[in-house]
Amino acid sequence: MNLKRIKRAIISVSDKSNLKLILPTLKKFNIEIISSGGSFKKIMSMKYNCIDVSNYTGFPEMLDGRLKTLHPKIHAGILNIRKNKKHKKDLEKQNFLDIDLVIVDLYPFEKQLKEKIKFQKLIEYIDIGGSALIRAAAKNFNDVTVISNIADYSQLAKELKINKGSTSIKFRKFMSAKAFGLTAYYDSVVSNWFNNQLSIKFPEKKTVHGKLLENLRYGENPHQQGSLYETTDNLGLEKLHGKDLSYNNYNDIYSALSILESLKKNEGIVIIKHANPCGISTEKDQIRSFKNALICDPVSAFGGVVAINSTISRKLALELNKSFFDVIVSRGFKKDALKILKKRKNIRLIDCSKFNLTSKKHYLFLGNSFLVQDSNSILLNKKLRIVTKKKPSLNQLNSLKFAFNICKFVKSNAIVLVNNKSTIGIGSGQPSRLDSCKIASNKALNFLPEKIINSVAASDAFFSFPDGIEELIRVGVKAIIQPGGSINDAKIIETANKAGIAMVFTEIRHFKH
Repeated sequence: MNLKRIKRAIISVSDKSNLKLILPTLKKFNIEIISSGGSFKKIMSMKYNCIDVSNYTGFPEMLDGRLKTLHPKIHAGILNIRKNKKHKKDLEKQNFLDIDLVIVDLYPFEKQLKEKIKFQKLIEYIDIGGSALIRAAAKNFNDVTVISNIADYSQLAKELKINKGSTSIKFRKFMSAKAFGLTAYYDSVVSNWFNNQLSIKFPEKKTVHGKLLENLRYGENPHQQGSLYETTDNLGLEKLHGKDLSYNNYNDIYSALSILESLKKNEGIVIIKHANPCGISTEKDQIRSFKNALICDPVSAFGGVVAINSTISRKLALELNKSFFDVIVSRGFKKDALKILKKRKNIRLIDCSKFNLTSKKHYLFLGNSFLVQDSNSILLNKKLRIVTKKKPSLNQLNSLKFAFNICKFVKSNAIVLVNNKSTIGIGSGQPSRLDSCKIASNKALNFLPEKIINSVAASDAFFSFPDGIEELIRVGVKAIIQPGGSINDAKIIETANKAGIAMVFTEIRHFKH
């Protein structure tokens, strides 16, 4: 087990709330305590013996507390290899003692960052001495135990009791791994903050930080393990009822919330299946909006995720219970609505009223590398250009903008058919744009044939050939919005003009791979 007896510890913590869980155990095994500043005062106030770090080193704190524990007597006591005779002689020559336990956390930089305090004041929350102590102890795990999280005090107490004042190599290695994870996370937060301050989007070295929120039953498939990490202290999602959320549930929920965030406040219902929307409606009436979203593709909607951009009423809850959904996400639930929906044991009910999509970056991990890009937060960056003889009506123009917005969230190649404020057919994820046109058209013909006449269509990228718009014209589409930019634009515009439909160019593409 490679047990190491602990004779001396250094304690320097910002969060002193859990010290009562470990101090009695340290006293029981006669472990000498060295401490500094507020930690020293707290330990003494709790009636435990403690040596002030300045008295221990013979060197006073200075630079307004910036320099406290950065002293050879402290770091040599931590870093020396106990079996190394030269190290032992070095310590004896200087009359330095071993330090076997380091209990240190870091200044709450991330917490202060959220308080939006001034730049210069925030600088003082970047921990130097604490990071150095943690890293030194973690490096020398063979001889030294490091505790960098107040949640681990009880584990340390248990370990010391089991081993009668010693720790095992397994425990020390585990705590060392946690310690390096903490310092890496901490440095990542500081680094990303600094880059943001300087508007550096793509620095030479990039780190991505995250806190484990929960281990999932499995990943996309049962043979894959999966976990959820958060980059903030609060994901903003509250599960009110139902089974634990799966990897695929979270993926679908995020897809749904991304769309909701692009819609007007308190307006819109989105149904997601396999991270693709299969029905969206922005009618002001909840019931009408839900029915329109559902009828767009009721087959695909079965077992999917439905997201409501407002508080669920009792009437909507009754309507929702007529269909099977895996997850219902909403900006809130009326009490009577929640009671109705909870009648289904396994359905997950999620309150997203505190969700805030703050990230401005999108990451895609590819084995040993990852891609980074700005989040796609723009819909149109130029005025729309009407390229056909036929001009769209105001109502068609609004529907075209709505359809083009939905294209942003559909896997490419994406085609979205819309009638007024609701989708009536969505073609997604096809290598051929023509195939996406056929899928969107067929869905509309199957479920809403009466609404396809005089509908509008959106494409996330340009049409390479006229065949795609010919398919849309064939089923009754009367206006199309697309980026334009194809070498065949002239032929495509000519086809639209011959059919007497309106076409609008956006000159901005919305691929989603």
